[in-house]
Amino acid sequence: MQRVMIIGQPGSGKSTLARALGERTGLPVVHIDTIHWQPGWVERSHDEKTQLCHEVEAGERWIFEGGHSATWNNRLARADMLIWIDRSVPLRFWRVLLRTIMNHGRSRPALPHDCPERLSNLPAFFRFMWRTKTSARKKMKQVVATAPSDCRVVCLRSDRDAEAFLAGMGVQPSQAGQPQRSARGKCTPN
Repeated sequence: MQRVMIIGQPGSGKSTLARALGERTGLPVVHIDTIHWQPGWVERSHDEKTQLCHEVEAGERWIFEGGHSATWNNRLARADMLIWIDRSVPLRFWRVLLRTIMNHGRSRPALPHDCPERLSNLPAFFRFMWRTKTSARKKMKQVVATAPSDCRVVCLRSDRDAEAFLAGMGVQPSQAGQPQRSARGKCTPN
């Protein structure tokens, strides 16, 4: 395992899992929010985000978590593991609220410097989350379905799944995360 792609909707736990997996494996972790945003909540252009994603994807070792789906096919072609964190809508909203409150006035670890969490940003972000809840999940389901046969695919639907996956990182890949996968090693999303 040298290149790990982690996808999931906001509040699913991508950044947390990426950091924990990075600590266990020594692989460098890249958060899409550090590509999407510049200090002061300045959004990069689409082309600049794409270029930065391609630079990361070209590397030999990485854990790359997050969106910019315009580059997912390229990222997936390079990944040897795809992790889809598929969590419920209410839980994700709760987690986003909680992380905003807990980090109010300062930047989260997955964000660039000078991007402090603000309660005033929540209504617009919640609208985005609500508006994309179905379409984003459908897109992620499609990415999972099109993963190359040599890419190990893992679906995590609970904290227990994530903990078991991380605990299983010391065992053979065929044994880790088995309850979440079908016999073909693909996610079986609902």
